[in-house]
Amino acid sequence: MDKKDLMYGIGAILIILLIALVIKPAMTGQPVNTGIPVATTSPTMVTVNVSDVTPVTPIITPITPITPITTSPTPTPVPTWDASVKSVEFVNPSTYNVSFNETLPAGTRFDSVMLNTSMSSYAKIDGQYSGTTQTIDIPFPYWELVYTVAPVPSTQAAKVQITPAKGEGLSYSGYDGSYSTATPSLTVQVMDANDPNRIVRTITPPGGIDLDLWTGVKKTVTADYSNRPTNQQKSTTADIKTTDPRPWTEKFYEGQRSYYFIINAQGLESYSLDIKVPSKYIGKY
Repeated sequence: MDKKDLMYGIGAILIILLIALVIKPAMTGQPVNTGIPVATTSPTMVTVNVSDVTPVTPIITPITPITPITTSPTPTPVPTWDASVKSVEFVNPSTYNVSFNETLPAGTRFDSVMLNTSMSSYAKIDGQYSGTTQTIDIPFPYWELVYTVAPVPSTQAAKVQITPAKGEGLSYSGYDGSYSTATPSLTVQVMDANDPNRIVRTITPPGGIDLDLWTGVKKTVTADYSNRPTNQQKSTTADIKTTDPRPWTEKFYEGQRSYYFIINAQGLESYSLDIKVPSKYIGKY
């Protein structure tokens, strides 16, 4: 037997021992038989006399619930409007960084549907010249601005002369008259006191201010028909039928805030601004 055969024999013996001692017990669930005795411990029974045991009484400490202290702030009562008319005074324009030498920015005028409800005066502004008012708080969700003007009366009625066609060939016609150079005007800017850069609305009387037109002044009309036949000559009188539009009303649906007013007036004897609110608001705001 040579050395190679000896090695094969030893390897076969080791494989058989491995299968018998390790693989087979592992597959059958038995402990590996290494030939070494396993130490075992026998349990020792201990007998305890119940009378020798001292009972322990548990100590229970009651837990006191902690009630959080909450303090409710006392609301400040808001006084309701007592239906008395407030007076709004004028202040220095520099309070709002306003200069009347600057061109007034244009605003947007909103027309709304008239409400069928009674109104009460909340505040009034009366004056004659340009100025800015103090800040006024309007705590109502809806309010109206009713305003009127009294322009300076004209010294004399305007005169108009109608020049009809004359002669044959090229005809011409025209109007000759005298007019006042001082045109009355009123512009009211409603400003948001919380945002001075925001113009709520710019208000001007629709159609301008024309006292003669409102009062129905008759303008004397002189017509020259000398070049026409006698049966075609006639005199003309201009009868003007108008209605005084004063006062004007602006409606605001964005109340419950503070405002101030920038007023530009020219050629007026006086103007009046009346802030009105629905009578049903009295005692509620």
